[in-house]
Amino acid sequence: MLGCEGGGPRVRSWVTLISGLLECLGFAGAVFGWATLVFVLKTEGYFSSLCVNATINGTAVEDCSRQDEQFSLIFTIASFMNNFLTLPNGFLFDHFGTTVARLLGISVYTTGMLLIAFSTPASSILLFPALSFIAVGGILFLVTNIQVGNLFGAHRSTIITLYNGAFDSSSAVFLVIKLLFEDGVSLRVSFLFLACCSIIHVFRTFVLMPRTHIPYPLPENYSYGVNCGVTRDYDVAKTNNKNIQTPESEEERPFKETSDPAPNTVTTERSFKSCLLSWFFLWHLLWLSVMQLRHYLFIGTLNPMLNHLSGRDPGLVSRYTNAFAFTQLCGILCAPWNGLIMDRHKGKQREPGQSEREADLKAAILSLSLTALQCVLFSVCAATPILPLQYLTFILQVLNRSFLYGGNAAFISLAFPSEHFGKLYGMVMALSAVISLLQYPCFALIKGPLDGDPLYVNVGLTVLSLLAFINPLYVYLHCRRQAAQRSST
Repeated sequence: MLGCEGGGPRVRSWVTLISGLLECLGFAGAVFGWATLVFVLKTEGYFSSLCVNATINGTAVEDCSRQDEQFSLIFTIASFMNNFLTLPNGFLFDHFGTTVARLLGISVYTTGMLLIAFSTPASSILLFPALSFIAVGGILFLVTNIQVGNLFGAHRSTIITLYNGAFDSSSAVFLVIKLLFEDGVSLRVSFLFLACCSIIHVFRTFVLMPRTHIPYPLPENYSYGVNCGVTRDYDVAKTNNKNIQTPESEEERPFKETSDPAPNTVTTERSFKSCLLSWFFLWHLLWLSVMQLRHYLFIGTLNPMLNHLSGRDPGLVSRYTNAFAFTQLCGILCAPWNGLIMDRHKGKQREPGQSEREADLKAAILSLSLTALQCVLFSVCAATPILPLQYLTFILQVLNRSFLYGGNAAFISLAFPSEHFGKLYGMVMALSAVISLLQYPCFALIKGPLDGDPLYVNVGLTVLSLLAFINPLYVYLHCRRQAAQRSST
Protein backbone atom coordinates (compact mmCIF):
# COMPACT_ATOMS: atom_id res chain seq x y z
CA MET A 1 0.00 0.00 0.00
CA LEU A 2 1.23 3.54 -0.77
CA GLY A 3 3.08 5.10 2.12
CA CYS A 4 4.17 1.79 3.76
CA GLU A 5 7.81 1.40 4.63
CA GLY A 6 9.75 1.13 1.39
CA GLY A 7 6.86 2.53 -0.65
CA GLY A 8 8.48 5.93 -0.74
CA PRO A 9 6.95 9.24 0.40
CA ARG A 10 7.77 10.70 -3.03
CA VAL A 11 5.45 8.20 -4.71
CA ARG A 12 2.66 9.08 -2.27
CA SER A 13 3.20 12.79 -2.97
CA TRP A 14 2.86 12.26 -6.71
CA VAL A 15 -0.24 10.08 -6.31
CA THR A 16 -1.80 12.74 -4.08
CA LEU A 17 -0.94 15.43 -6.63
CA ILE A 18 -2.31 13.59 -9.67
CA SER A 19 -5.48 12.37 -7.96
CA GLY A 20 -6.09 15.89 -6.66
CA LEU A 21 -5.70 17.30 -10.16
CA LEU A 22 -8.22 14.79 -11.48
CA GLU A 23 -10.62 15.71 -8.67
CA CYS A 24 -10.37 19.43 -9.42
CA LEU A 25 -10.51 18.80 -13.18
CA GLY A 26 -13.57 16.59 -13.04
CA PHE A 27 -15.67 18.24 -10.35
CA ALA A 28 -14.50 21.34 -8.45
CA GLY A 29 -15.26 24.20 -10.85
CA ALA A 30 -18.23 22.73 -12.73
CA VAL A 31 -20.39 25.70 -11.72
CA PHE A 32 -18.49 27.97 -14.13
CA GLY A 33 -19.73 25.91 -17.08
CA TRP A 34 -23.19 27.33 -16.32
CA ALA A 35 -23.50 28.99 -19.74
CA THR A 36 -23.31 25.53 -21.36
CA LEU A 37 -25.83 23.99 -18.99
CA VAL A 38 -28.27 26.87 -19.57
CA PHE A 39 -28.58 25.82 -23.21
CA VAL A 40 -29.70 22.33 -22.08
CA LEU A 41 -32.03 23.68 -19.38
CA LYS A 42 -33.74 25.95 -21.91
CA THR A 43 -34.21 22.99 -24.23
CA GLU A 44 -35.78 21.04 -21.34
CA GLY A 45 -38.16 23.92 -20.65
CA TYR A 46 -36.88 25.22 -17.30
CA PHE A 47 -38.52 28.60 -16.50
CA SER A 48 -40.22 28.46 -19.93
CA SER A 49 -43.43 29.77 -18.35
CA LEU A 50 -41.72 33.17 -18.11
CA CYS A 51 -41.48 33.46 -21.92
CA VAL A 52 -44.23 35.62 -23.48
CA ASN A 53 -45.25 36.48 -27.02
CA ALA A 54 -44.28 39.97 -28.16
CA THR A 55 -44.40 42.00 -31.35
CA ILE A 56 -41.25 43.77 -32.58
CA ASN A 57 -41.44 45.83 -35.78
CA GLY A 58 -44.66 44.06 -36.71
CA THR A 59 -43.13 40.62 -36.26
CA ALA A 60 -44.37 38.19 -33.60
CA VAL A 61 -41.48 36.87 -31.50
CA GLU A 62 -41.12 35.02 -28.20
CA ASP A 63 -39.68 37.25 -25.49
CA CYS A 64 -37.70 35.16 -22.98
CA SER A 65 -35.89 38.00 -21.21
CA ARG A 66 -37.46 37.08 -17.86
CA GLN A 67 -36.26 33.51 -18.32
CA ASP A 68 -32.74 34.84 -18.98
CA GLU A 69 -33.00 36.96 -15.83
CA GLN A 70 -33.76 33.87 -13.72
CA PHE A 71 -30.78 31.96 -15.13
CA SER A 72 -28.55 35.00 -14.58
CA LEU A 73 -29.82 35.37 -11.00
CA ILE A 74 -29.08 31.69 -10.27
CA PHE A 75 -25.48 32.15 -11.40
CA THR A 76 -25.13 35.45 -9.54
CA ILE A 77 -26.20 33.83 -6.27
CA ALA A 78 -24.06 30.72 -6.85
CA SER A 79 -20.93 32.71 -7.71
CA PHE A 80 -21.53 34.90 -4.64
CA MET A 81 -21.88 31.84 -2.40
CA ASN A 82 -18.82 30.27 -4.04
CA ASN A 83 -16.71 33.23 -2.92
CA PHE A 84 -18.41 34.53 0.21
CA LEU A 85 -18.63 31.18 1.99
CA THR A 86 -14.93 30.65 1.33
CA LEU A 87 -14.40 32.82 4.44
CA PRO A 88 -16.16 30.52 6.96
CA ASN A 89 -14.82 27.55 5.02
CA GLY A 90 -11.30 28.97 5.42
CA PHE A 91 -11.77 29.27 9.19
CA LEU A 92 -13.19 25.74 9.22
CA PHE A 93 -10.20 24.43 7.28
CA ASP A 94 -7.65 26.25 9.48
CA HIS A 95 -9.32 25.20 12.74
CA PHE A 96 -10.60 21.66 12.10
CA GLY A 97 -8.29 20.52 9.32
CA THR A 98 -8.58 18.77 5.98
CA THR A 99 -10.81 15.82 6.84
CA VAL A 100 -13.66 17.86 8.33
CA ALA A 101 -13.53 20.46 5.54
CA ARG A 102 -13.55 17.82 2.80
CA LEU A 103 -16.41 15.81 4.33
CA LEU A 104 -18.49 18.98 4.49
CA GLY A 105 -17.59 19.81 0.88
CA ILE A 106 -18.46 16.31 -0.34
CA SER A 107 -21.85 16.39 1.44
CA VAL A 108 -22.79 19.79 0.04
CA TYR A 109 -21.56 18.99 -3.49
CA THR A 110 -23.43 15.68 -3.63
CA THR A 111 -26.63 17.37 -2.42
CA GLY A 112 -26.39 19.91 -5.24
CA MET A 113 -25.94 17.21 -7.87
CA LEU A 114 -28.92 15.25 -6.52
CA LEU A 115 -31.13 18.36 -6.52
CA ILE A 116 -30.49 18.92 -10.24
CA ALA A 117 -30.88 15.19 -10.96
CA PHE A 118 -34.38 15.11 -9.46
CA SER A 119 -35.49 18.57 -10.61
CA THR A 120 -38.02 19.08 -13.42
CA PRO A 121 -39.23 22.14 -15.36
CA ALA A 122 -42.10 22.29 -12.87
CA SER A 123 -39.59 22.50 -9.98
CA SER A 124 -37.15 24.86 -11.68
CA ILE A 125 -36.75 26.70 -8.38
CA LEU A 126 -34.51 23.83 -7.17
CA LEU A 127 -31.78 25.17 -9.44
CA PHE A 128 -31.18 28.06 -7.01
CA PRO A 129 -29.94 25.95 -4.06
CA ALA A 130 -28.50 23.24 -6.33
CA LEU A 131 -25.98 25.44 -8.16
CA SER A 132 -25.00 27.18 -4.90
CA PHE A 133 -24.32 23.82 -3.24
CA ILE A 134 -22.19 22.71 -6.20
CA ALA A 135 -20.24 25.99 -6.04
CA VAL A 136 -19.56 25.79 -2.29
CA GLY A 137 -18.61 22.11 -2.37
CA GLY A 138 -16.32 22.69 -5.35
CA ILE A 139 -14.37 25.51 -3.71
CA LEU A 140 -13.80 23.29 -0.66
CA PHE A 141 -12.26 20.68 -2.97
CA LEU A 142 -9.91 23.35 -4.31
CA VAL A 143 -8.95 24.87 -0.94
CA THR A 144 -8.09 21.49 0.59
CA ASN A 145 -6.05 20.45 -2.47
CA ILE A 146 -4.00 23.66 -2.76
CA GLN A 147 -1.88 22.64 0.25
CA VAL A 148 -0.45 19.75 -1.79
CA GLY A 149 1.88 22.36 -3.29
CA ASN A 150 3.71 22.37 0.07
CA LEU A 151 4.98 18.86 -0.73
CA PHE A 152 6.93 20.14 -3.74
CA GLY A 153 9.06 22.94 -2.24
CA ALA A 154 10.67 24.88 -5.09
CA HIS A 155 7.70 24.22 -7.41
CA ARG A 156 5.07 25.28 -4.88
CA SER A 157 3.59 28.17 -6.91
CA THR A 158 3.53 26.05 -10.08
CA ILE A 159 1.54 23.31 -8.31
CA ILE A 160 -0.88 25.83 -6.80
CA THR A 161 -1.56 27.43 -10.19
CA LEU A 162 -1.88 23.98 -11.76
CA TYR A 163 -4.67 23.11 -9.32
CA ASN A 164 -6.43 26.38 -10.09
CA GLY A 165 -6.08 25.64 -13.79
CA ALA A 166 -7.70 22.25 -13.25
CA PHE A 167 -10.47 24.02 -11.32
CA ASP A 168 -11.05 26.34 -14.29
CA SER A 169 -11.01 23.50 -16.81
CA SER A 170 -13.63 21.54 -14.88
CA SER A 171 -16.26 23.98 -16.17
CA ALA A 172 -16.15 21.78 -19.30
CA VAL A 173 -17.97 19.08 -17.30
CA PHE A 174 -21.26 20.69 -18.29
CA LEU A 175 -20.14 20.55 -21.94
CA VAL A 176 -19.85 16.78 -21.61
CA ILE A 177 -23.34 16.71 -20.11
CA LYS A 178 -24.63 18.83 -23.03
CA LEU A 179 -23.06 16.52 -25.63
CA LEU A 180 -24.43 13.44 -23.84
CA PHE A 181 -27.85 15.11 -23.69
CA GLU A 182 -27.76 15.65 -27.46
CA ASP A 183 -26.98 11.92 -27.82
CA GLY A 184 -29.98 10.92 -25.72
CA VAL A 185 -28.57 10.69 -22.18
CA SER A 186 -30.90 12.46 -19.76
CA LEU A 187 -29.84 15.12 -17.27
CA ARG A 188 -30.95 12.86 -14.44
CA VAL A 189 -28.59 10.03 -15.42
CA SER A 190 -25.62 12.40 -15.86
CA PHE A 191 -26.07 14.14 -12.51
CA LEU A 192 -26.74 10.87 -10.65
CA PHE A 193 -23.43 9.58 -12.00
CA LEU A 194 -21.62 12.71 -10.75
CA ALA A 195 -23.28 12.31 -7.34
CA CYS A 196 -22.12 8.68 -7.09
CA CYS A 197 -18.53 9.76 -7.76
CA SER A 198 -18.51 11.15 -4.21
CA ILE A 199 -17.31 7.70 -3.15
CA ILE A 200 -13.98 8.55 -4.81
CA HIS A 201 -13.77 11.85 -2.90
CA VAL A 202 -14.36 10.06 0.41
CA PHE A 203 -11.62 7.53 -0.43
CA ARG A 204 -9.11 10.32 -1.16
CA THR A 205 -10.07 12.10 2.06
CA PHE A 206 -9.13 9.19 4.31
CA VAL A 207 -6.33 7.53 2.33
CA LEU A 208 -4.46 10.23 0.37
CA MET A 209 -5.02 13.44 2.34
CA PRO A 210 -3.76 14.63 5.75
CA ARG A 211 -6.10 14.75 8.73
CA THR A 212 -5.06 18.33 9.57
CA HIS A 213 -2.76 20.26 7.19
CA ILE A 214 0.40 19.85 5.14
CA PRO A 215 2.90 22.22 6.81
CA TYR A 216 5.27 24.62 5.07
CA PRO A 217 8.24 24.49 5.23
CA LEU A 218 7.92 20.72 5.11
CA PRO A 219 9.58 18.96 8.11
CA GLU A 220 11.86 15.96 7.71
CA ASN A 221 10.24 12.51 7.72
CA TYR A 222 6.80 14.04 7.20
CA SER A 223 3.98 11.53 6.59
CA TYR A 224 0.23 11.76 6.23
CA GLY A 225 -2.84 9.74 5.32
CA VAL A 226 -3.10 5.98 5.88
CA ASN A 227 0.14 3.99 6.14
CA CYS A 228 -0.34 0.20 6.32
CA GLY A 229 -3.77 0.60 7.87
CA VAL A 230 -2.58 3.15 10.47
CA THR A 231 -3.64 6.77 10.12
CA ARG A 232 -0.61 9.03 10.46
CA ASP A 233 -0.43 12.80 10.41
CA TYR A 234 1.83 15.58 11.53
CA ASP A 235 1.09 18.29 14.06
CA VAL A 236 1.37 21.56 12.15
CA ALA A 237 1.54 23.57 15.36
CA LYS A 238 4.70 21.68 16.34
CA THR A 239 6.26 22.57 13.03
CA ASN A 240 5.66 26.26 13.62
CA ASN A 241 6.93 26.14 17.21
CA LYS A 242 10.04 24.02 16.66
CA ASN A 243 11.09 25.71 13.39
CA ILE A 244 12.26 22.39 11.96
CA GLN A 245 13.51 24.16 8.85
CA THR A 246 14.98 27.63 8.55
CA PRO A 247 12.56 30.08 10.20
CA GLU A 248 11.40 33.19 8.43
CA SER A 249 12.97 36.37 9.73
CA GLU A 250 11.03 39.47 10.59
CA GLU A 251 12.02 41.39 7.47
CA GLU A 252 10.47 38.65 5.31
CA ARG A 253 6.95 39.79 6.21
CA PRO A 254 5.74 42.26 3.55
CA PHE A 255 2.98 43.51 5.80
CA LYS A 256 5.30 44.51 8.66
CA GLU A 257 3.85 47.53 10.44
CA THR A 258 6.69 48.34 12.82
CA SER A 259 10.39 47.75 13.34
CA ASP A 260 10.12 47.81 17.13
CA PRO A 261 12.10 44.80 18.39
CA ALA A 262 9.79 44.17 21.30
CA PRO A 263 9.41 40.57 22.48
CA ASN A 264 5.94 40.24 21.00
CA THR A 265 6.83 41.74 17.61
CA VAL A 266 6.79 38.47 15.68
CA THR A 267 3.44 37.46 17.14
CA THR A 268 1.94 40.84 16.23
CA GLU A 269 3.34 40.76 12.71
CA ARG A 270 2.07 37.26 12.14
CA SER A 271 -1.41 37.99 13.47
CA PHE A 272 -4.39 37.64 11.17
CA LYS A 273 -5.46 41.22 11.89
CA SER A 274 -2.14 42.71 10.78
CA CYS A 275 -2.36 40.77 7.51
CA LEU A 276 -5.95 41.86 6.93
CA LEU A 277 -5.24 45.56 7.50
CA SER A 278 -2.12 45.67 5.33
CA TRP A 279 -1.92 47.54 2.03
CA PHE A 280 -0.88 44.30 0.40
CA PHE A 281 -4.24 42.76 1.21
CA LEU A 282 -6.23 45.85 0.18
CA TRP A 283 -4.66 46.26 -3.26
CA HIS A 284 -4.76 42.53 -3.89
CA LEU A 285 -8.48 42.55 -3.05
CA LEU A 286 -9.03 45.33 -5.60
CA TRP A 287 -6.95 43.42 -8.17
CA LEU A 288 -9.08 40.30 -7.76
CA SER A 289 -12.48 42.02 -7.45
CA VAL A 290 -12.48 44.11 -10.63
CA MET A 291 -11.30 41.24 -12.82
CA GLN A 292 -13.59 38.70 -11.18
CA LEU A 293 -16.61 40.97 -11.74
CA ARG A 294 -15.69 41.15 -15.43
CA HIS A 295 -15.51 37.37 -15.72
CA TYR A 296 -18.70 36.68 -13.77
CA LEU A 297 -20.74 39.11 -15.88
CA PHE A 298 -19.34 37.58 -19.06
CA ILE A 299 -20.22 34.00 -18.02
CA GLY A 300 -23.62 34.96 -16.61
CA THR A 301 -24.66 36.87 -19.75
CA LEU A 302 -22.95 34.71 -22.39
CA ASN A 303 -26.15 32.97 -23.57
CA PRO A 304 -28.21 36.18 -24.06
CA MET A 305 -25.16 37.90 -25.58
CA LEU A 306 -24.77 35.12 -28.17
CA ASN A 307 -28.50 35.28 -28.88
CA HIS A 308 -28.18 39.04 -29.44
CA LEU A 309 -25.15 38.80 -31.75
CA SER A 310 -26.44 35.80 -33.73
CA GLY A 311 -29.95 37.16 -34.32
CA ARG A 312 -31.34 34.33 -32.11
CA ASP A 313 -30.07 31.59 -34.42
CA PRO A 314 -30.09 28.45 -32.19
CA GLY A 315 -27.54 26.67 -34.40
CA LEU A 316 -25.03 29.51 -34.06
CA VAL A 317 -25.69 29.83 -30.33
CA SER A 318 -25.04 26.10 -29.83
CA ARG A 319 -21.83 26.24 -31.89
CA TYR A 320 -20.40 29.20 -29.97
CA THR A 321 -21.52 27.72 -26.65
CA ASN A 322 -19.60 24.53 -27.47
CA ALA A 323 -16.58 26.58 -28.52
CA PHE A 324 -16.65 28.44 -25.21
CA ALA A 325 -16.85 25.19 -23.25
CA PHE A 326 -14.02 23.57 -25.23
CA THR A 327 -11.71 26.51 -24.54
CA GLN A 328 -12.33 26.05 -20.81
CA LEU A 329 -10.47 22.74 -21.05
CA CYS A 330 -7.32 24.71 -21.78
CA GLY A 331 -7.32 26.26 -18.30
CA ILE A 332 -5.14 23.48 -16.91
CA LEU A 333 -2.62 24.12 -19.71
CA CYS A 334 -2.54 27.89 -19.19
CA ALA A 335 -2.34 28.10 -15.39
CA PRO A 336 1.09 26.45 -14.84
CA TRP A 337 2.76 29.14 -16.97
CA ASN A 338 1.79 31.63 -14.30
CA GLY A 339 3.32 29.41 -11.63
CA LEU A 340 6.52 29.06 -13.66
CA ILE A 341 6.72 32.85 -13.90
CA MET A 342 6.40 33.12 -10.11
CA ASP A 343 8.89 30.28 -9.45
CA ARG A 344 11.45 31.35 -12.06
CA HIS A 345 13.85 32.74 -9.41
CA LYS A 346 13.94 29.52 -7.35
CA GLY A 347 17.38 27.94 -7.25
CA LYS A 348 19.11 31.18 -8.24
CA GLN A 349 21.34 33.15 -5.93
CA ARG A 350 19.50 36.00 -4.22
CA GLU A 351 20.75 39.54 -3.91
CA PRO A 352 22.87 40.18 -0.79
CA GLY A 353 20.57 40.58 2.22
CA GLN A 354 17.44 39.70 0.22
CA SER A 355 15.05 37.31 1.98
CA GLU A 356 13.37 34.45 0.16
CA ARG A 357 9.95 36.01 0.69
CA GLU A 358 11.11 39.30 -0.82
CA ALA A 359 12.46 37.42 -3.84
CA ASP A 360 9.07 35.70 -4.16
CA LEU A 361 7.29 39.05 -4.13
CA LYS A 362 9.62 40.50 -6.75
CA ALA A 363 8.96 37.51 -9.01
CA ALA A 364 5.19 37.99 -8.55
CA ILE A 365 5.20 41.50 -10.07
CA LEU A 366 5.35 40.20 -13.65
CA SER A 367 2.55 37.70 -12.97
CA LEU A 368 0.26 40.33 -11.45
CA SER A 369 0.90 42.75 -14.33
CA LEU A 370 0.36 40.16 -17.06
CA THR A 371 -2.93 39.09 -15.48
CA ALA A 372 -4.21 42.68 -15.43
CA LEU A 373 -3.13 43.20 -19.07
CA GLN A 374 -4.89 40.00 -20.16
CA CYS A 375 -8.11 41.17 -18.51
CA VAL A 376 -8.05 44.48 -20.37
CA LEU A 377 -7.53 42.71 -23.71
CA PHE A 378 -10.26 40.18 -22.94
CA SER A 379 -12.66 42.94 -21.94
CA VAL A 380 -11.98 44.93 -25.14
CA CYS A 381 -12.75 41.87 -27.29
CA ALA A 382 -15.89 41.08 -25.28
CA ALA A 383 -17.07 44.67 -25.73
CA THR A 384 -16.70 44.49 -29.53
CA PRO A 385 -20.07 43.39 -31.04
CA ILE A 386 -18.59 41.12 -33.73
CA LEU A 387 -19.64 37.48 -33.41
CA PRO A 388 -16.53 35.77 -34.97
CA LEU A 389 -14.30 37.85 -32.67
CA GLN A 390 -15.80 36.01 -29.70
CA TYR A 391 -13.60 33.00 -30.49
CA LEU A 392 -10.62 35.18 -29.52
CA THR A 393 -12.61 36.43 -26.52
CA PHE A 394 -13.07 32.85 -25.31
CA ILE A 395 -9.32 32.17 -25.56
CA LEU A 396 -8.37 35.34 -23.71
CA GLN A 397 -11.05 34.67 -21.08
CA VAL A 398 -9.78 31.20 -20.16
CA LEU A 399 -6.16 32.38 -20.22
CA ASN A 400 -6.92 35.34 -17.95
CA ARG A 401 -9.14 33.34 -15.61
CA SER A 402 -6.42 30.71 -15.16
CA PHE A 403 -3.85 33.39 -14.34
CA LEU A 404 -6.30 35.23 -12.09
CA TYR A 405 -7.25 32.46 -9.65
CA GLY A 406 -3.93 30.65 -9.73
CA GLY A 407 -2.10 33.92 -9.14
CA ASN A 408 -4.51 34.87 -6.37
CA ALA A 409 -3.86 31.70 -4.35
CA ALA A 410 -0.11 31.75 -5.05
CA PHE A 411 0.27 35.41 -4.06
CA ILE A 412 -1.56 34.92 -0.76
CA SER A 413 0.56 31.85 0.01
CA LEU A 414 3.84 33.74 -0.49
CA ALA A 415 2.90 37.20 0.82
CA PHE A 416 1.35 36.08 4.12
CA PRO A 417 2.07 33.42 6.79
CA SER A 418 0.93 29.92 5.90
CA GLU A 419 -0.98 29.53 9.19
CA HIS A 420 -3.41 32.23 8.00
CA PHE A 421 -3.77 31.02 4.40
CA GLY A 422 -7.26 29.54 4.79
CA LYS A 423 -8.63 32.62 6.57
CA LEU A 424 -7.01 35.17 4.25
CA TYR A 425 -7.95 33.23 1.12
CA GLY A 426 -11.51 33.01 2.44
CA MET A 427 -11.58 36.70 3.35
CA VAL A 428 -10.36 37.94 -0.03
CA MET A 429 -12.83 35.66 -1.82
CA ALA A 430 -15.69 36.71 0.48
CA LEU A 431 -15.07 40.44 0.07
CA SER A 432 -14.66 40.09 -3.69
CA ALA A 433 -17.97 38.21 -3.69
CA VAL A 434 -19.73 41.32 -2.39
CA ILE A 435 -18.33 43.26 -5.35
CA SER A 436 -19.40 40.48 -7.73
CA LEU A 437 -23.06 41.10 -6.78
CA LEU A 438 -22.88 44.12 -9.09
CA GLN A 439 -23.20 41.71 -12.01
CA TYR A 440 -26.96 41.40 -11.53
CA PRO A 441 -27.65 45.19 -11.62
CA CYS A 442 -25.43 45.31 -14.72
CA PHE A 443 -27.51 42.53 -16.30
CA ALA A 444 -30.74 44.33 -15.38
CA LEU A 445 -29.34 47.51 -16.94
CA ILE A 446 -28.55 45.66 -20.16
CA LYS A 447 -31.98 44.01 -20.34
CA GLY A 448 -33.84 47.19 -19.36
CA PRO A 449 -32.69 50.69 -20.38
CA LEU A 450 -30.06 49.42 -22.84
CA ASP A 451 -32.55 47.14 -24.62
CA GLY A 452 -30.29 44.10 -24.67
CA ASP A 453 -27.18 45.92 -25.94
CA PRO A 454 -24.26 45.36 -23.50
CA LEU A 455 -21.83 47.75 -25.25
CA TYR A 456 -21.87 50.58 -22.70
CA VAL A 457 -21.64 48.23 -19.71
CA ASN A 458 -18.72 46.40 -21.35
CA VAL A 459 -16.89 49.68 -22.00
CA GLY A 460 -17.41 50.72 -18.36
CA LEU A 461 -16.06 47.40 -17.09
CA THR A 462 -13.04 47.69 -19.39
CA VAL A 463 -12.18 51.05 -17.85
CA LEU A 464 -12.76 49.62 -14.36
CA SER A 465 -10.38 46.72 -15.03
CA LEU A 466 -7.51 49.23 -15.40
CA LEU A 467 -7.58 49.59 -11.59
CA ALA A 468 -6.03 46.11 -11.37
CA PHE A 469 -2.64 47.60 -12.29
CA ILE A 470 -2.44 49.30 -8.88
CA ASN A 471 -1.55 46.01 -7.15
CA PRO A 472 1.60 45.12 -9.15
CA LEU A 473 2.66 48.78 -8.99
CA TYR A 474 2.44 48.74 -5.19
CA VAL A 475 4.38 45.46 -4.94
CA TYR A 476 7.05 46.94 -7.24
CA LEU A 477 7.37 50.07 -5.08
CA HIS A 478 7.55 47.91 -1.94
CA CYS A 479 10.40 45.85 -3.40
CA ARG A 480 12.25 49.04 -4.39
CA ARG A 481 11.93 50.37 -0.84
CA GLN A 482 13.28 47.09 0.53
CA ALA A 483 16.21 47.21 -1.90
CA ALA A 484 16.96 50.84 -0.91
CA GLN A 485 16.94 49.87 2.79
CA ARG A 486 19.38 47.02 2.10
CA SER A 487 21.78 49.30 0.20
CA SER A 488 21.68 51.93 2.96
CA THR A 489 22.51 49.39 5.68
